Amino acid sequence: MATVKDQLIMNLLKEKQPPQNKITVVGIGAVGMACALSILVKELADELALFDVMEDKLKGEVMSLQHCSLFLKTPKIVSGKDYNVTANSKLVIITAEAYQQEGESPPNLVQHNVNIFKLIIPSVVKYSPNCTLLIVSNPVDILTYVAWKLSGFPQNRVIGSGCNLDSARFCSLVGERLGVHPLSCHGWVLGEHGDSSVPVWSGVNVAGILLKNLHPALGTDADKEQWKEVHRQAVDSASEVIKPKSYSSWAIGLSVADLAESITKNLRRVHPISTMIKGFYGIEDEVFLSVPCILGQNGISDVMKVTLMPEEEARLKKSADELWRIQKQLLL
Repeated sequence: MATVKDQLIMNLLKEKQPPQNKITVVGIGAVGMACALSILVKELADELALFDVMEDKLKGEVMSLQHCSLFLKTPKIVSGKDYNVTANSKLVIITAEAYQQEGESPPNLVQHNVNIFKLIIPSVVKYSPNCTLLIVSNPVDILTYVAWKLSGFPQNRVIGSGCNLDSARFCSLVGERLGVHPLSCHGWVLGEHGDSSVPVWSGVNVAGILLKNLHPALGTDADKEQWKEVHRQAVDSASEVIKPKSYSSWAIGLSVADLAESITKNLRRVHPISTMIKGFYGIEDEVFLSVPCILGQNGISDVMKVTLMPEEEARLKKSADELWRIQKQLLL
């Protein structure tokens, strides 16, 4: 007896082809799920895969997303704790990381995360040898270097989310001060993601008008308007969010989806993201820091030659030296 499906539908073509724009998210914590939802809402993938070793939580999260199918335009959402679920990905986003245990030193925490990456990266590469890796896990600049070393990929296909969100927060706060939408405020935060990031005050502008030309003391200790506070607030934003809700997720999720859009749609937009910076600004070691990069279907195709003030370049070099000091001690 024919089933309801057989009576309703006559199949004309047996289709079996790999996805064209598959995106995988490794790690389904708050950040991973914010990335996943942002990607779905922006309709960037024809298949979304979630990977995690926490099987019960993974099952619940993917069911929750699948129940949203009526409101989304991603035809396939899959999950698993076996890396074969990540196969044929165009983009793999790594958000998995270890959290600091009581009494654990920062160097031990970094090595703990390196050990996690030693499990993740080779497995991802096995099933998606042509993918682009987008690293979100912290410390993002060091772990992007680790992913590059472990993957054997060319540097254009190993990217750190870096200062993309730092710069977005910075522009948002500049806009708030001026009463202008952040999209019309242009400025870069470069270097190491976090406390030692470098605001490029010399390039901050609205409608092409450099604020430094209007107010030469901008961002300096002599600045009576205290614009340095804008960068401090941008740096402190994550901890200010974490204090009341215990984690930060939505802003980084949307920031990562912004990067994913440039890759999957080959938009060739300029983003401040973490890339191998050896040979720039007098840096001679293999470290990853954020500089403005053109991002498209092949990952990072070009790096913008930003002219920095001497003090800005010095801060970038100092960050590079500190990262290299840590990286030299890692067991890869």
